[in-house]
Amino acid sequence: MHKSRWQTAARLAGCALFAMLSAAAGAQQEQRPNVVILATGGTIAGTAATATQVAGYTAAKVPVEQLIDAVPDLKKVANVKGEQLAQVASESMTNDVWLKLAKRINVLLAQPDVDGIVITHGTDTLEETAYFLNLVVKSRKPVVLVGAMRPSTAMSADGPFNIYNGVAVAASKESAGRGVLVSLNDQINSARDVTKVNTMTLDTFRAPDFGLVGYVVGAQPSFYRASTRKHTTDTEFDITNVETLPPVDIVYGYANMNRVPLDAFVAAGDKGIIHAGVGDGSLAAQVKPALIETRKKGVIIVRSSRTGGGPVVRNGEANDDELDFVVSDTLTPQKARILLMLALTKTNNTKEIQRMFYTY
Repeated sequence: MHKSRWQTAARLAGCALFAMLSAAAGAQQEQRPNVVILATGGTIAGTAATATQVAGYTAAKVPVEQLIDAVPDLKKVANVKGEQLAQVASESMTNDVWLKLAKRINVLLAQPDVDGIVITHGTDTLEETAYFLNLVVKSRKPVVLVGAMRPSTAMSADGPFNIYNGVAVAASKESAGRGVLVSLNDQINSARDVTKVNTMTLDTFRAPDFGLVGYVVGAQPSFYRASTRKHTTDTEFDITNVETLPPVDIVYGYANMNRVPLDAFVAAGDKGIIHAGVGDGSLAAQVKPALIETRKKGVIIVRSSRTGGGPVVRNGEANDDELDFVVSDTLTPQKARILLMLALTKTNNTKEIQRMFYTY
């Protein structure tokens, strides 16, 4: 009888200890930030035939659950859930996916139990998606884009650690209110300023004019500067009821260029043209008349530069006031296109559009 009582007491004590440990684990889990990973495809979800194949692989194959499972230490940083929003190689990213992604992010971040968002994305157009979201996400909570330069099957795949760092950035209160961020290769960049500069290397994302905003070390982001241009909750753009974006295309400047691409875009119904000119957005003599004609038809013309760095100066290489053109300031042509599309959802007034280019 004495032995039976002792065994019963031991069992009860064991149950009580298990309950205490379970409760403690549950409380610890509740205390961690809640981060949602939205997967869109890209190299980070790519696969190859061998572990040494880092070119010629198939992008956008691995589902979000598998990406999360490949980083078991995520649970030490945040409570993570995943959603497969798209599965595309990022060269095939579309306006429709952007709108779907932005609307889903706004819904998620409006929920009090969601603290941050990580988006897995192909690197080819990651900077464009990041800047689009920087203009239309309506929350101060962190939104972080991550990608990879090597497929998930590579022996030294960079994707898992980029996901880990991205979640760490999204889970940090220090990341709030900084606009949309990009985190790869232990670095943090702002969506507005960052661009892909190399076809192969892991440190391909740079901000040529302004530099990175911080680093991630030991799951802790450290910030050293902030982008001063308005973003997220401080922009005038609302895509809640937007189903399509006005068509805008880029005409590239080069020696002996002609007007054929410009005329084709106008004939197709474009509402705006980004002229990615040489140098300070210079206009070739044989194309300038076509640009003037295009503007007179009501199409907005934005002068930008193909150089990848420096501002395009208003009334510098062209009399923009007289021609009724807009200049892109320090935005790359691909980002100028995004801002112009959103601007055209609000106005056709070139003075207002120029203000937007100096604001965002």
